[in-house]
Amino acid sequence: MKKRISFKIAALLAFAIVILQFACKHEIQVPECDGSFSITAIQTPATLNQNNGTISATASGGTGFSFSLNGGPFQDTGYFSGLEPFRTYNLVGKNSYGCTDTLVIQIDSYDPCQGITITVSLTKTDASPGQSNGSITATATGGTGFTFSLNNGPFQNTNTFSNLAAGSYVVAAKSLTGCIGLNQITIGTNNPCAGITVVVTTTVIQPTTGQTNGSITASATGGSGFTYSINNGAFQASGVFNNLAAGNYTITAKNSNGCTGITTVALGSANPCAGVTVVVSTTQVDPTSGQSNGSITATAAGGTGFTYSLNSGIFQASGTFSNLAAGTYTITAKNSNGCLGSKQVILTATNPCNTVNISITAAVVKTTPCVTPANNGSITITATGSTGFTYNINGGAYQTSNAFLNLNAGNYLMGVKDVNGCTKTQSVTVGVTPGGPLFLQVRNLVSSRCNGSSCHIGSGQNAAGYNFDSDCNIVSKWNQINQTSVLYGNGWVRMPKNPQPLLTAAEKAIITNWVNAGHKITD
Repeated sequence: MKKRISFKIAALLAFAIVILQFACKHEIQVPECDGSFSITAIQTPATLNQNNGTISATASGGTGFSFSLNGGPFQDTGYFSGLEPFRTYNLVGKNSYGCTDTLVIQIDSYDPCQGITITVSLTKTDASPGQSNGSITATATGGTGFTFSLNNGPFQNTNTFSNLAAGSYVVAAKSLTGCIGLNQITIGTNNPCAGITVVVTTTVIQPTTGQTNGSITASATGGSGFTYSINNGAFQASGVFNNLAAGNYTITAKNSNGCTGITTVALGSANPCAGVTVVVSTTQVDPTSGQSNGSITATAAGGTGFTYSLNSGIFQASGTFSNLAAGTYTITAKNSNGCLGSKQVILTATNPCNTVNISITAAVVKTTPCVTPANNGSITITATGSTGFTYNINGGAYQTSNAFLNLNAGNYLMGVKDVNGCTKTQSVTVGVTPGGPLFLQVRNLVSSRCNGSSCHIGSGQNAAGYNFDSDCNIVSKWNQINQTSVLYGNGWVRMPKNPQPLLTAAEKAIITNWVNAGHKITD
């Protein structure tokens, strides 16, 4: 039995030795990276100004693929998101054998709003005077899933903006893809009291002589939600005023829109205002936009000895109130018996330039060449169509003088401004005075006859330091020309030089006539 076991053990040891010898002769081989491993990728462009590009990579040639982007850690998936546009990315792929392949990818960008126009339409409800109860409702086309913003505020899902005061507003609509359209609208001021007459009626209990136990009970028509005030005091919900002594009282009723009516009540004596209706009439001058130059002039009927008050201020003898800005005003007229009437007036800002048509006429003096100073042109402006003009040139400061001197030849933008700040501009050209006929004859004569050696014509012919190719040299050297070519003065070289013959009598007369006329370029 022991021999059989020993034999089996020996056999197993022999088999193991054979296996080890085989393994040593035939090493197990790892596949080499022979170029069969490769990766491919596609990129999704990012939306304009957003980092939402993506790369999706796949691999072939082996198993156990993993991917790394820009040196980051390897991951099993080839999907990379949140990528910045116009940036280069290095994508490395690797299989389980360690074989790698690299791609260089740039994320593109696209504008989802290119070729799309968002059109915003607006409707409004004007605000009441002094209140913020206006509203704007917006609709938009050119996309879907719109949100809306007011005056660069946060975008909201609702298209209605409420609780707005009078003024200008800009509404933006943004589509689901981020495309934006704009529109502007102005909320005005409506007058809730237009056509409304608040009528105040009262019943009274006369006070006992020397006591304060009288009362006034007021009611009103011409609206709803009335509150009541006595003698310009605080308004209250009740129209009952108790504990009153003998005297004159002013009862004011105000409805929920702020429209008011006034009546005067006399306790302890006959009511001087019974049956009297004070009617206030007004004329107005609307103010210029952004200024306080409006006015209201009031007159009244229904008594005599009227005084007038603006917005419950002090009564004054004059019915004219000046230096007013745009807004809503209440004018109250009071007669000599204390009877009152009121009227509400709305002043609206106006643009004084809408009806002004300014015309500009320019008188130009051209520049004369070859005189000192060289900038001898001028422009004189005449403006019509308004009053109180001031003037400027090339957008400079305005001045009272309409003359602009010492100008070079060229184009100038002339402007005028009237007393109301209305402006008009016009382009004016200052030209150059052309050469006169006598000068042109002399220039042609000098050019044709003074063309010999050292005769100041042409390149290099300026031995005396000047050249008659320049018109201004002819003008400034008129005496040299006259002495050398006509008078033959002592010490002067006769011109023209040989081989040109001296000037004929007719040619000399051309120079003499020009000199006698003043030897200027304009002669």
